[in-house]
Amino acid sequence: MIKRIVKLTFKPELLPNFMEVFNNSAPLIRSFEGCHHMELLQNTTDQRILFTFSLWENEAALENYRNSDLFKSTWAKTKILFDEKAEAWTVEKIG
Repeated sequence: MIKRIVKLTFKPELLPNFMEVFNNSAPLIRSFEGCHHMELLQNTTDQRILFTFSLWENEAALENYRNSDLFKSTWAKTKILFDEKAEAWTVEKIG
């Protein structure tokens, strides 16, 4: 099991646009083969900063999603709303 954390910083006026994209795509991402969990988190001091936290069966499942039409279309709608470049980490529990 791997964990994926993605930091997304939005232009404040475009945050509602992202929420619409997220609410439309979240059920599809959550049901994507190999995805065990996905949630959206918001920074408590800067509401422009959101994080997606997801659990994937393995690296191959994550890569299958990242190469899918679902990811490509969702990302295309999302990245135009950014105020800063997205950052992403794939991590696993070691202790």
